[in-house]
Amino acid sequence: MLMLTEPPAGSALRAAIARRPRAWRGPLAGAVCIVLGACGTPYLMQAGSGEWHVLHERVPIDAAIADPQTTPAVRAHLEQARAAREFASRELHLPDNDSFRSYADIGRTFVVWNVVAAPEFSVVPKHWCFPVAGCVAYRGYFHEQSARDFALGLEAQGYDVVIDGVPAYSTLGKFADPVLSSMLRYGDDDLAATIFHELAHQLLYVRDDSAFNEAFATTVEDVGLERWLTHQGAATRMQAFRDAQQHEQELVSLLASTRTRLKQLYAAQHPRPEMVVRKAEVFTQLAAEMRALERREGVTVPLYEEWIARGLNNARLASVATYFECVPGFMRLLHEQDDDLPRFYAAARQLAEQPRAERHAQLCGPQQKVSD
Repeated sequence: MLMLTEPPAGSALRAAIARRPRAWRGPLAGAVCIVLGACGTPYLMQAGSGEWHVLHERVPIDAAIADPQTTPAVRAHLEQARAAREFASRELHLPDNDSFRSYADIGRTFVVWNVVAAPEFSVVPKHWCFPVAGCVAYRGYFHEQSARDFALGLEAQGYDVVIDGVPAYSTLGKFADPVLSSMLRYGDDDLAATIFHELAHQLLYVRDDSAFNEAFATTVEDVGLERWLTHQGAATRMQAFRDAQQHEQELVSLLASTRTRLKQLYAAQHPRPEMVVRKAEVFTQLAAEMRALERREGVTVPLYEEWIARGLNNARLASVATYFECVPGFMRLLHEQDDDLPRFYAAARQLAEQPRAERHAQLCGPQQKVSD
């Protein structure tokens, strides 16, 4: 079974733009040994153990709200989570099950830490393959030090690597995933978006195609959040959402154009010393363009500075592309279905049945060749 642990990609950037302390949407793939029947490796064992501990902490949201020990702030967040969960099934036609109807206080900022890697001269992320789950473009750990140790090993092999803490996950409906305490710190709109995104994974998941899966869930997340804000009559929050969404699209476009430049550079196969210098120049320019974007928009985005300080690299670009590259194609597909979500889901399922290359050609445009 695949365990996707992630906050929603869109709301992560939008929250950062709004100066809230939000982690980047990091992908993580884990495996629960009960389902895989393959707990013979330390990696699978830590994933199974971590999932068990999370599930062990669950209590029904209604019980958590009624508990006199629950703080007013947590109670308010859980009331919003409960309302958003009902909206997800009733209005967004997402799975109506026990997922996100319970709450787990995990006692830490992030539930897992993920690792994304790409070769020194490639924008294609490294993939890891698991029974049942298939191959995914990321790998993660319930303990931060384990993630860092694994990342160090990849760096020693010459990979570009990024590590991100992530506050939420989905087990694709195999277990009743709880709302986690780590999901509450980013605000109620991000909390609702997380629920919509993770339920979308339960609705449709395709083996060996992270870009398809994440873009589909990100599309549902975006559309769901807009409809949720409309339902709540939150005009001010809606405008803030749209402003941040526009800024996000500009950043994603900037990162995509940088990936295209790097792909062309790496294909040229210059001598390694020259390649190293030219690669560094591209990322220096990217950092300058990100800061210029901040100046144009009149905002300061701590996330940008964090990325730049930690070192922009191939893995960072690959991580972003996994979530956003195919979103325009999914949005186009939604509009072709007159913005009717059940029809959109059916059309997405039909695409999922096609060979990977064919569905990516329809959804992801000419840039898809960068990530294939």
